[in-house]
Amino acid sequence: MASPGTIDTRGSDFARLAHRITEAGLLDRRPVYYAVRMTIAALVYLGCWALFAWVGDSWLQLLVAVLMAVVFTQLGFLAHDLGHRQVFRTRRPSDIAGLIIGNFGVGLGWGWWNTKHNRHHANPNHEDHDPDVSPAVIVWSQEQAANSNGLPRFIAKYQAFWFFPLLTLEAWHLHIASFKALLNPAAKRRRLELTLLVTHFVLYFGLVFTILPFGKALLFLLVHQGLFGLYLGCTFAPNHKGMPVLTKEDKLDFLRKQVLTSRNVRGNLFTDVALGQLNYQIEHHLFPHMPAPNLRRAQPIVERYCAEIGVDYLQTRLLTSYGQALSHLHEVGANLRQR
Repeated sequence: MASPGTIDTRGSDFARLAHRITEAGLLDRRPVYYAVRMTIAALVYLGCWALFAWVGDSWLQLLVAVLMAVVFTQLGFLAHDLGHRQVFRTRRPSDIAGLIIGNFGVGLGWGWWNTKHNRHHANPNHEDHDPDVSPAVIVWSQEQAANSNGLPRFIAKYQAFWFFPLLTLEAWHLHIASFKALLNPAAKRRRLELTLLVTHFVLYFGLVFTILPFGKALLFLLVHQGLFGLYLGCTFAPNHKGMPVLTKEDKLDFLRKQVLTSRNVRGNLFTDVALGQLNYQIEHHLFPHMPAPNLRRAQPIVERYCAEIGVDYLQTRLLTSYGQALSHLHEVGANLRQR
């Protein structure tokens, strides 16, 4: 750890870190990277549907469903980056691309999800303000468990065992939540978003039930949407689950609020691609506008700085992160199992 005299004492802790990140050029846009990535994603997406039509009435379509689940999730990562304006500097092109990829491409309401995700970033793992830890089917703290009833209370007792099976329903949950949000007359771009969303599902269900007989079509939907939700959930679960859950009593500055509630996943290039580079969750939360390919370079800078100022910085392997998340979920339900 550096001696106190070597640390610039002007401004906040975050401001000094931001200065280092800016000096390293890590907030600069990466237009070529995103142009290549978006082109590849579009070609693979269209290629998957061409493959689906070519394979036709065959059980091999279940393998196509697996491939499509991966492609849909990767498109979701792109939509995520667009929502944070990592790709374009201004709102309009970000929204246009986000609507095409989100609503039309994978059937997720761009406006609703973007608003929800920004609320999460503002107050990660906060019981009162983060929609990602609001008690629904899963509860995230012992207080939420104690106040639960009905299905959440039943599941909370052994929710660590239910967690991954429940993720297979996550894509359907996101689809339904997108439609529910757009049924609100006050929703922004309501007609446009609803039109794109309906068009996606008309084409999606139309192709699946036209090319496949009813039974195979249902199985294709179960595999595709189930794995799509599971993959999405498995990429987001390591980021915050099992990390400290904040309440109104916790008063933290911006840097500590983001770092102490987030967890990085250590890995290689394959890990980066598989997790949409969200395995650098600490860096992403500190600098959400930072282009995803720059997060790897920012990681050692942030880790060193946290060591200098004495802020805990957690980075684990992927399986370890799942273990920590599941242990936390099991501990949350401990009191309920004793009754």
